[in-house]
Amino acid sequence: MKWTGLNELREKFLSFYVSKGHTRLPSAPLVPQDEASLLLINSGMAPLKKYFMGLAELPDGNHRATSCQKCIRTPDIENVGHTARHGTYFEMLGNFSFGDYFKEEATTWAWEFCTKVLELPVDRLYVSVFEDDDEAYEIWTKRRGVDPSHMVRMGREDNFWEIGSGPCGPCSEIYFDRGPDKGCGKPDCHVGCECDRFVEFWNLVFTQFNSDGEGHYTPLEHPNIDTGMGLERLACIMQGVDNLFEVDTVQNIMKHICAIAGVEYKKDPQKDISIRVVTDHIRSTTFMIGDGVVPQNEGRGYVLRRLLRRAARHGRLLGINEPFLYKVCETVIKENETAYPDLVQNKDYIIKVIKMEEERFAKTIDGGLAMVNATLDRLQAEGKDVFPGDEAFKLYDTYGFPIDLTREIAAERNVTVDEETFNACMKVQRETAREATRAALGDVAWTEDVLKGKEIHSTFVGYQTMETEATVEAILYSGELTDSVGEGDEATIILSQTPFYAESGGQVGDKGVITCGDTVFEVEDCKKTATGYFAHMGRVKHGVLSTGDTVKAEVNKDRRRAIMRNHSACHLLQSALQSVLGNHVHQAGSYVDDHTCRFDFSHFSAMTAEEIKLVERKVNEMILAAHNVTATEMPIEEARKLGAMALFGEKYGNIVRVVRMEDCSLEFCGGTHVDNTAKLGLFKILKESSVAAGIRRIEATTGWGVLDVLDQDEKLLSDASAAVKAGNHAELPERVTAMAAELKSREKALAAAEQKLASMKVNSLCSGAKEVGGFRVICANVDGTKPEALRTLCDTLRANHPDMIAILGTVCDGKGNVAVSCGADAVKAGVHAGKLVKAITAITGGGGGGRPDSAMGGVGDASKIPDAAAQMDSVILDMLKK
Repeated sequence: MKWTGLNELREKFLSFYVSKGHTRLPSAPLVPQDEASLLLINSGMAPLKKYFMGLAELPDGNHRATSCQKCIRTPDIENVGHTARHGTYFEMLGNFSFGDYFKEEATTWAWEFCTKVLELPVDRLYVSVFEDDDEAYEIWTKRRGVDPSHMVRMGREDNFWEIGSGPCGPCSEIYFDRGPDKGCGKPDCHVGCECDRFVEFWNLVFTQFNSDGEGHYTPLEHPNIDTGMGLERLACIMQGVDNLFEVDTVQNIMKHICAIAGVEYKKDPQKDISIRVVTDHIRSTTFMIGDGVVPQNEGRGYVLRRLLRRAARHGRLLGINEPFLYKVCETVIKENETAYPDLVQNKDYIIKVIKMEEERFAKTIDGGLAMVNATLDRLQAEGKDVFPGDEAFKLYDTYGFPIDLTREIAAERNVTVDEETFNACMKVQRETAREATRAALGDVAWTEDVLKGKEIHSTFVGYQTMETEATVEAILYSGELTDSVGEGDEATIILSQTPFYAESGGQVGDKGVITCGDTVFEVEDCKKTATGYFAHMGRVKHGVLSTGDTVKAEVNKDRRRAIMRNHSACHLLQSALQSVLGNHVHQAGSYVDDHTCRFDFSHFSAMTAEEIKLVERKVNEMILAAHNVTATEMPIEEARKLGAMALFGEKYGNIVRVVRMEDCSLEFCGGTHVDNTAKLGLFKILKESSVAAGIRRIEATTGWGVLDVLDQDEKLLSDASAAVKAGNHAELPERVTAMAAELKSREKALAAAEQKLASMKVNSLCSGAKEVGGFRVICANVDGTKPEALRTLCDTLRANHPDMIAILGTVCDGKGNVAVSCGADAVKAGVHAGKLVKAITAITGGGGGGRPDSAMGGVGDASKIPDAAAQMDSVILDMLKK
């Protein structure tokens, strides 16, 4: 048994099983790709369910695979750091058989890898089997050669894998004996003891039954093998260390944290807790962000935010009061770059996300911590041990301080949080928000309420046609059902079928007309109620419309086509953004009308001009390639197998609509689209901006909208050309350049003239100099002179006249300034320009100062300049006496 690094162990395992005919699979992203019920991948087999269930096959047709899967588990997050066992991020090694081999081969290879490849001593290996699995017991003892004294039979709780109804089966676990010195010392210490002596490191699940969930099991026709071995736990054994934090790659991360904090591990138990928390959480967050998770207030984004903020808080407990996690993540990337090169590719993005979240939390945590601790101090002074739920809610609602952080800090002082009251406050807030939403829905909620329980049918046919005949099923006017409405009445109409698209998925509702003979009802908007009624909202322009009328419903076709173009552009835009910026880009919202498409997406920095240009070009390339666009309804599982992108957080039914744009885009979407990308005409990005932290927005247009932009630009060019007297647009740059050159030339000429005037002014000023204490002093107003020119005058006098003291004032553009210069001889004698300026500006109510030879200041009251100047002779004489 030889010391082996974690990265080497990973490679040894995968290479071994490849040599046994297994397909080597890359780690799946932590964000589940085809498992809606799972927030984050938490086991090696989680991404492989489709293969175990026979819903898909490996690309190479193989029925055996091996992988090292990144995993996140957070149920015990509060224990992370407090023990050396708990962690949220780990890697799971595994080999899998999808109806191929079974117990014989699984045990053969597991034993070979342990004893031949890793060279673990056989006398320190133990194996457990399910108590009724005589077959496995016999295989281990008679064919693998395991001594019966090293075999343990265990019950269903320990050695039978089952989750409700479905495939299940017995397990075999392999243990390593770390030696008596690691044990509890009891005479009966054995496998299964709670102490640290016997470490279970490999679980082999023999999936051979199907359970009906009620205790009945039938053998599977094709049993499977699913094994899992924690990479970090195996590294602990191979490196002879006590826990995952002492494994080589993890330890290097911990050392970086200690270096930043200026602390040493295993010197202070409280600091050790914080070191372990930060070490574990920065591993988790680095990989999560690398796989496209962004900090948010719900779902997996909340898990990420919670881990980052918990780590940041423990950094402060270590004395680190500035963002630092983004630095540590560089070590995480370095330690994992061989197995996960995508971390290196996304390094800048990962660092940016972590740093921004740290900075954001820093604005919250100081105030929040102060309030939590103040409340805890008060409670303990009063002899109370329950943190009020309403105060915990105020911290959360007003200051953004997470309840779990309040809970953790309180627990450190043996105080519990009144979470019942907290949850009650949260419930009130949700109900208030729900009422606000209901108010915002307006007519939709009202329509739903009025029609509740009525036998009304409302079918959408707008994918196939933009006009159809229908029957008026119901009319709502002034909050009530009515039989008819007349000219000028605003109403909501429900039809038996409609071509009008109802506002949904970011696409606005259609406009158009409903006609019946001479009667015209103008539809201004269409919305869909929760139970599926299509509510046409508008006004009767002419005639009378009644329930039961047969009408023609016709969408404004030009407007709908413009909306379709912009909606299809959104799909192409997402594809182009992922291509240019990376796979972390995910839709965070959209709005599509007949003028623009607005697309919000996850990205943590402003796009460069080059990136915007490249994205725009890629979209136009897809448009000009004239890709066919198809929309198909299919079972959701089939759509996921095809790789269709779904909007995170959106609820989908069993049957979904999938829009495909050949090889460019494949998305779940209920909106309306063109049937060929060429119909978009052209695509133009109008604006890129920030919407929220980590969310960017692109506003763009297509078709006629692009022509409108070109027309506007043409007008701007024409106006600019006319203003500078350019004959045509092509001459505009040359004309502007010529005008700029001419302006610069005039500025030079003006400067030269001002310099000449300054020289003349110098001669004039010198002739008016008076003698003070043996030095020539000029004290004069040169109103209208700019401050820069004033300074130049002073510099000229100082350079040419060592015995000169110049005090010059000016009022220019309504502002007074004073400049003072002292020649070299005057400075040697003790005259100080800076002090002279201070004296003058103090008298005028201004301020200023400077060097002994040159100084400048602003005048408060310009009318007092002469008074100040009159006092300078005595000030100069005082300086000469000192």
